[in-house]
Amino acid sequence: MVLEATMIAIDNSEYMRNGDYLTSRYDAQLTATEFIFQNKINSNPENTVGLLAYGGSGPQVLSTLTTDFGKILSGVHETKISGDNHFSSGIQVAALALKHRENKVQQQRIIVFVGSPISETDKELEKLAKKMKKNNVAIDIINFGEESVNTAKLEKFNSIINNHDNSHLVTIPPGPKLLYEVIATSPILMDESFAGASEMDFFGGGGAGSGDLIDPNMDPDLALALRLSLEEEKARQEREAAEKAKKDAEATSNGGGELERIDEAKEEKDEDKDTAMKDA
Repeated sequence: MVLEATMIAIDNSEYMRNGDYLTSRYDAQLTATEFIFQNKINSNPENTVGLLAYGGSGPQVLSTLTTDFGKILSGVHETKISGDNHFSSGIQVAALALKHRENKVQQQRIIVFVGSPISETDKELEKLAKKMKKNNVAIDIINFGEESVNTAKLEKFNSIINNHDNSHLVTIPPGPKLLYEVIATSPILMDESFAGASEMDFFGGGGAGSGDLIDPNMDPDLALALRLSLEEEKARQEREAAEKAKKDAEATSNGGGELERIDEAKEEKDEDKDTAMKDA
């Protein structure tokens, strides 16, 4: 299991209000952030995850490296959608947070969501990629929403920073699958997804309600859909159990009736035998 310190950088610029991803780019990003956190912690209990927002007026660290999901959730709720994308400075602040990790044995990784146009030039991005590579920081990029604008720049950035396939770029256009579902089967998490959090782990182990990690206030549609799905599954299992119990009861009842008929036939036979002996 890889021992890592991971900073997740979320995009909270104005573009994240767009509703082309359920229920918005911002909400889809937050659900994916929760999934990534759970996956990283489950894959190795000594892993730590931090959170940073790089929209608004500039990068803001929402949570330093931690294993406590409550701190991540608290940081998420304090974030507001505003301003523009500050990709370059966001990466640098995230790298600085990783540099100050307590466990220096942990490998350094940044997972950055990009859902708005990147303003940096190719030359500026090349300089940033070389700097991060020199400092042994791996960067995974989740490119969505403005992929037609950003893909070429991000592909070049990824080709420079990628060192023995330690950094990945995943481009996700709008589609039927939720953002976190695509990420779960992408190279970003594929190596750890089965050792870490499955979807049922993410949703609270299939228990009642909407799960431990889905905040209904943050993504009400997803939470409602999950709750209804779980309730339907529970009702189906109860129906099957009731039908099985009914069949077992009928089988027992039929078996008892057959025994009674055998006893009656035996008694009639004994009576006939006694009558024959008396007549003789």
